[in-house]
Amino acid sequence: MQAVVKTPHTEIIINGIVSTGILEALRQEYGNDLKIIEEDQAVNVFETEWYRTVKANMKPGDYVRICREKKGWTQTELGMMLGGIPRQHVSNMERGVRPISLQTARKLASIFDAEISNFICCAA
Repeated sequence: MQAVVKTPHTEIIINGIVSTGILEALRQEYGNDLKIIEEDQAVNVFETEWYRTVKANMKPGDYVRICREKKGWTQTELGMMLGGIPRQHVSNMERGVRPISLQTARKLASIFDAEISNFICCAA
């Protein structure tokens, strides 16, 4: 539940469970200006239109960059894990300038414990 109060000088946002005592105090203080927003329903992000749109626009290089950054690795470090490929090759893969070979896609899937399909470009 989220309690929000908006007046010219006041905005109160309380996230989490709000006690009835606090709600009553806010009602007494702000009257009709009090707006209560309850957000109890969680949404599975993987089922949203936003996620489907973003995922559809992602390229294999985007997955490489996201996975690498999530691990906190540099392009040089990832290149070493891939068998000593130069940093520039990793950069080119991430930018979509250099295609990712099937062999490299297998290595990336293993390194990141991810689906190999994330690192393979499908021809349209």
